[in-house]
Amino acid sequence: MALYPYRRWLALLAILLFYGLALNSLRGDSPTMDEQNHVARGLAYLRTGDPRLSVEHPPLVNLISALPLLTMPEIELPLDSPSWRRQPPDIFWYLFADEMIWQTNRGLDLQKLFFLARLPIVYLTIFLALVAWRFAQRAWSGWAPLLVFCFLLFDPNILAHGRYVTTDLGGTLFIFLATYLLWQLWQDGRGSTRRWLLAALGLGLAFAAKLSALAFLPIWFLLAFLPLYGEEPWQWRDAARRAGQLLSAAAAAALIVWAIFGFEWGNYQFLDPRLAALNAVVGPLPTYLAGIERILLLSEGGRPAFLLGQFSNSGFPLYFPIAFAVKTPLLTLLLFAMAVVLLLWNGRTRRVAFFLLLPILAYFALSMASALNIGYRHLLPVLPFVYMLISGLVAPDTAAWLAQKAALRAPNARFPFPSTGALLGGVLVAMLVGADLLLHPHYLSYFNMLAGGPENGQRILIDSNIDWGQDLLRLRRWARENDVEQLKLWWFGTADPDYYGLSYEALPGWPRQPFSGQWTNPPFNTVSPEPGIYAISASSLWELPLAEKNVYPWFREREPDDRVGYSVLIYRVPQAHEP
Repeated sequence: MALYPYRRWLALLAILLFYGLALNSLRGDSPTMDEQNHVARGLAYLRTGDPRLSVEHPPLVNLISALPLLTMPEIELPLDSPSWRRQPPDIFWYLFADEMIWQTNRGLDLQKLFFLARLPIVYLTIFLALVAWRFAQRAWSGWAPLLVFCFLLFDPNILAHGRYVTTDLGGTLFIFLATYLLWQLWQDGRGSTRRWLLAALGLGLAFAAKLSALAFLPIWFLLAFLPLYGEEPWQWRDAARRAGQLLSAAAAAALIVWAIFGFEWGNYQFLDPRLAALNAVVGPLPTYLAGIERILLLSEGGRPAFLLGQFSNSGFPLYFPIAFAVKTPLLTLLLFAMAVVLLLWNGRTRRVAFFLLLPILAYFALSMASALNIGYRHLLPVLPFVYMLISGLVAPDTAAWLAQKAALRAPNARFPFPSTGALLGGVLVAMLVGADLLLHPHYLSYFNMLAGGPENGQRILIDSNIDWGQDLLRLRRWARENDVEQLKLWWFGTADPDYYGLSYEALPGWPRQPFSGQWTNPPFNTVSPEPGIYAISASSLWELPLAEKNVYPWFREREPDDRVGYSVLIYRVPQAHEP
């Protein structure tokens, strides 16, 4: 169905509203935990042509983020630092980033630096919505393109990560783009050379954007074998042809990844003793392959994970299902359940619906097997597929099917679903936008009402789910507005509070010094804290990353007196209080 001009005007209004919300909120967010690493690796590669910092994270999205920083030639790179020479070898990119941002360029306007680096991610988010528009136009038509477009722009989790210098949103975009291009190739029967080239490009961009894209290879391979394309009965030769197209496109994609890595050639850098002999070998993509190994090691061993008051280094099998249940809008959960039932029931929409549903289920299964449980952001790749399914509820095929079902029950009844569906879609988008406006600008800390809202979020999930170091600027403003001259600060984040002029006493936190050096000998009475105003990051409240939780139990048993955003909890300890 042709798109009427007024639908495009509505899409433009949605872009402007999203852009305003994104820019207004990102200006008030201090640098989050991982952003300095992504800024450093992107700018270092752009300036030197050396991708050595791109371990664990391929450089494509970082390069895009760093492009506006070329307007700041005064930014210096500490290329004479031991961290640039991979000393120590395991965390050299963290050390390089910290030195670059908070030491070498401390005299610069760092808020401007991060603002410029965040801007391209905002545009990638809009591009993600446009890809979904095009996919829905081909798969559903009608009002579906506009609905999925708006839902993707205003989902609070996408709005949260669609403003930060990380690879999460960029990886989501390119994984979804590659899936759409493969679907388009396979819908074409034998497939054209042009569409194969586009699919290969999409795969290459996905693999060069985020290593989690590699997890989609078996998912795409499974999709290739299923009877989900065209109207012809399933045949082995057709399935084999699609699998061959995928494998050949993946091979071509490897060349694209190598090109994005600047045709890197050198000694391999594996950590696993079983692979140590390969480190004497010289070959292509040593940094990319080292990153794959590190991600696999992290997925096996994990990092400290928190769920519902419990900690684990081996992860929780239900971490991601629970995270999805409490951080996805209830409206989305309800519509997703409806879409799965109705679209799979309807023969006209079943094939496309199953094509969209399978990646969601398979990616969830892979995520549940991983010990790396550090945030809902790792579920972002499923959201475009979720909203594509939801948009199918207002597709003409769905309307015609529902009208037919209604006519069978009441032959003389009129079924106004097309116009009703458009009105319903508008109401649903308005509800989502309304929730964004109420939460603005604290999108990272979103929890739905099933979880008790963002006020209760730190009891369920921490780290990048609610507290990623984003509220340091707001804490400074809060201290000034409340005439607080000195804070007792537990900080969770890589941003330096000294840079922002905060007056504080450092208490145990992570990962910056002097906070991380305070855990073994806390400079306060953990049973009966001294009087003062304590500002505690939500993640520090749970003593991440320690195994023993015996530093902050006094505070965990009490409700905070105030909050800065939803990530910093304020406790006013009076002169006399009960231990």
